Amino acid sequence: MDIYHEAHGNEVGRPLVLIHGALSGIGTSFGTILPFLAKTRRVIAVELQAHGRTPDVDRPLTVEHFAADVVELLDRLGVARADVFGWSMGAAVALRLGTDHPDRVGRLVLASVSFDDDGLHPGLLDGIQDLQPEHLHGSEFHEEYLRTAPDPAGWANLVTKMKVLDANLPQWTPEQIRALAAPTMIVLADSDIVQPEHAVRMFRLLGGAVPGDLTGLPACRLAILPGTTHTSIPQRADWLAPMIDEFLTEVGPPGPGSVSHRA
Repeated sequence: MDIYHEAHGNEVGRPLVLIHGALSGIGTSFGTILPFLAKTRRVIAVELQAHGRTPDVDRPLTVEHFAADVVELLDRLGVARADVFGWSMGAAVALRLGTDHPDRVGRLVLASVSFDDDGLHPGLLDGIQDLQPEHLHGSEFHEEYLRTAPDPAGWANLVTKMKVLDANLPQWTPEQIRALAAPTMIVLADSDIVQPEHAVRMFRLLGGAVPGDLTGLPACRLAILPGTTHTSIPQRADWLAPMIDEFLTEVGPPGPGSVSHRA
């Protein structure tokens, strides 16, 4: 499968891979923030199977397939290791890269990620199987798809396949999160589809929520954006870009005496 990707910015240093959300593409997920990130690094923005300009193939849509596709793309581009920034479904793909392909990942930025079903608000996905493709006609995701997809008539099939993925969301154990080697920044909207308590739980598993003045800063970070919803996170470029840039350019431990606490 030929995975559509775009390269932006300079060729110096470890590249940053951007992975979009479900039913989205590069434009609707990263159109606002990409120019800011590309000022200081090489950025590789991808579009996953059946999304945007990448055609569909005869296989289900799964986070595991998406992660393997990104690894294959990195192989084709000759990239041994990359930082990864994923939003929503893309954050789950980024997390899968971190747990299943740790040698290919430098740092992770995970926006709106849940590592198990308990992380979502109760009842959030109730009725998702009743979603019809036409319910999303006129949305920014549908309009982007019509502009970019090799087969604009494939929208209905994409929505149908995504409903199967939503009914079988990827799961990680606390032990897998605790063992994640990549320094990780968790990003959440204060009115997100993921509960803030879950983000804090994940932050603790990664070694966060410690008295940093006494112990040193951990390798992980947590950012909760005020007055923000799940779908408006991509519009918060003025907040996110400097935080992400500073996190990715950090060299070595975050501060004097820093340790990776695993609770």
